[in-house]
Amino acid sequence: MAFSSFSYYNTLWILISKLKMALFLCSFLFLLVSSATACYRCVHQTKAAYFSKAPALSSGACGYGSLALGLSGGHLAAAVPSIYKDGAGCGSCFQIRCKNATLCTKQGTKVITSDLNHNNQTDFVLSSRAFMAMAQKGLGQDILKHGIVDVEYKRVPCEYKNQNLALRVEESSQKPHYLAVKVLYQGGQTEIVAIDVAQVGSSNWSFLTRNYGAVWDTSRVPAGALQFRFVVTGGFDGKMVWAKNVLPADWKPGMVYDTKVQISDIAQEGCSPCDDGIWK
Repeated sequence: MAFSSFSYYNTLWILISKLKMALFLCSFLFLLVSSATACYRCVHQTKAAYFSKAPALSSGACGYGSLALGLSGGHLAAAVPSIYKDGAGCGSCFQIRCKNATLCTKQGTKVITSDLNHNNQTDFVLSSRAFMAMAQKGLGQDILKHGIVDVEYKRVPCEYKNQNLALRVEESSQKPHYLAVKVLYQGGQTEIVAIDVAQVGSSNWSFLTRNYGAVWDTSRVPAGALQFRFVVTGGFDGKMVWAKNVLPADWKPGMVYDTKVQISDIAQEGCSPCDDGIWK
């Protein structure tokens, strides 16, 4: 029986689709394994320095800009590439404390990754506000005089009270040809490894690509109001978070849009033993 050209191209399309899905799953599993091998929920020993000016971190590689100062009260950190993870680590939270008992508190402070640290002598370079927050009351200026201190840290969930995951449409966006969004207020202890977009009510999804840091973009912009789905690390595997109605049909650059969903999952790393308890 003759094999029609329609059947040929239909079969070819199916094979290509399956190949794309296989490549996506391989990439997703690679990212999960890469995250797992880091074991950042365990306690790590390193050194930390500080930037004298917070804008040096808020304008960093994650692309948060001035919005970074509102993420954690200015407690920001530039992290080494193994934590930054080509931007996947942007927005990750860490509890960090210095090991000088006469100078610092046992609690330390909580910081959010907002930049890439190129200094191979330290895992973190903190904003001066975060650096001082590690000190005991009245000793903030004393810790600044040290410049660099021995610290220990572990990854912890990010918590934004009464705040959902949000997307900021970047100024570079040009309807209907190009859309760039910045991910804000990502809660829990997860990483976003993929984002798709579709018109509200449609099942025809297009994928976004991480442009840099927390910024994702696409040149295949659906018309009308837009829905998004996020693939995030969670538990020992991953999960999909669906935001059904995020951008209105008349979305505008520079605006922040509420996804109406919250991410509170905690990604469990495949490392053992690991301290999940409270520091002592």
